[in-house]
This record gives sequence, C-alpha cells and structure tokens, in this order.
Amino acid sequence: MVRSTELTRFRLAPNPGPMSLHGTNSYVIAAPGAAGTVVVDPGPLDEPHLQELAQAGAVELILITHRHADHTAAAARFSELTGAPVRAVDPAHCHGGSPLADGEVIHAAGTEIRVVATPGHTSDSVCFHLPADGAKGSVLTGDTILGLGTTVLDYPDGTLGDYLASLDRLERLGAVTVLPAHGPILPALDTIVRAYRDHREDRLAQIRAALASLGDSAEVADVADAVYAAVDPAVRPAAELSVAAQLHYLRLAGGTA
Repeated sequence: MVRSTELTRFRLAPNPGPMSLHGTNSYVIAAPGAAGTVVVDPGPLDEPHLQELAQAGAVELILITHRHADHTAAAARFSELTGAPVRAVDPAHCHGGSPLADGEVIHAAGTEIRVVATPGHTSDSVCFHLPADGAKGSVLTGDTILGLGTTVLDYPDGTLGDYLASLDRLERLGAVTVLPAHGPILPALDTIVRAYRDHREDRLAQIRAALASLGDSAEVADVADAVYAAVDPAVRPAAELSVAAQLHYLRLAGGTA
C-alpha cells in the first residue's frame, strides 16, 4: 500500500498489460483518524490484492469509476469479503448500493467525495473529487485521465463529443492532484487536461488529412493504417476504437473538411 496524498493510498493490482499499463491502481480513501475507508476500483479478481485492500481499514463503501473488468471484476467478491456496498453509475455493477448520481456528495471515511460525471472513455465513467485532500484537492480519474499516454474511447459506448465535454468539466476543477487508475500520480489536472485536448485536436487534424487522401467514406481500418501506422499490434484494436470515435465526431459535426 503506497501513500499517494493526504487522504489516499493505493495498491497496484497484478494485472499489467498493453491496456492496463503497470496494472490497476486500487485506491483507499480515509481521513486521519477515520473509523472506516472507501475503496475505489478493487480491480481484477485477485484474492491477495483484495485481502491487502481489506486490511487497510474497515471498508464502509466501494466505488467504481466505470464498467471495465480491470476495475470491476473483483467488486462482488470484495463486497462479500468486507460487507461494504458497491456503488457505480451502471446498476449492473452495484452490489447492495444505489447507482451514483452526477453532482452527488458522499460523506464517508471522514471526508467528502464529490461525484463528477465524465463520460467519453465509457458512457458510465465518473471521477471522484476530494476537495479536502491537501491544499488544492485531488481527483480520482479512473481511465478518463491516465498517468501515462492518453485515453482510449470505447466507441460506440464512449464518444469524443462526450469526452471533450468531460475534459472541459475537469479543467474547471483547477490544479488538483490527478490520481489515475493506471500509471503514476500527476500534478495540476488543468494543465494535463489542456495537453489531452491538444492531443485530440492533433489526432483530428491527422484524420482529416487521411480522409482528404482516402475519401470521406473511408473505413476505420484504412484510416487507422494511415494515422496509427507505427502502433504496437497489441493496441491496434484500441487505436481502431479511437479512430471510429473520431470519425463519428467529425461526421456528426457535418463534415470532415
């Protein structure tokens, strides 16, 4: 268990891979002296990992940032192990708890946790803002903001229009500490968001250029060949998802030029 901020610790789950980077960061939230803890994204179904999270303090609530299995696979088992309810946006991933609502304020583990809806990576993605975590606060970003690289849009469930709106929303939180579900902790969320937005604009420009050559009706695979020619084959499916999301965004906007 690694101390990440004044109010959080995390444990790296043993599930490294092309999409999960070093693995899933499972976070434990607790104010000093608090009787209970909140665990965010218990991760894969790995019993030693869950036992370590359970031993970090009496778990009173389990929160899920989004539906992907590297965040949710262990949720039911961890609820059984600790007796704590699981809450997520999608009722399918709630166990003994109600679905999360945008703007909801949760009082648990001796602190305040604010739910911020951030669809785009998936339709059910949320972030958890801890305004009392240090001088500037922190935000647990799930896969909406990563510690390394950029986020895949799980199209058609996740869309670029939603994602860009979510970036705008996160930027308004200011220079809070970023606690991502994959990769290292980052400072200054607003600065990171601006870099993410610039990256998306660069990719859109590349896709427009590819379409100028291939034609506006070009298929996803052909555009991916042009824009992601050097990508590792292990993440090629993710690249195609992002291309599909960007093509949808451009065509929805009324043209690709």
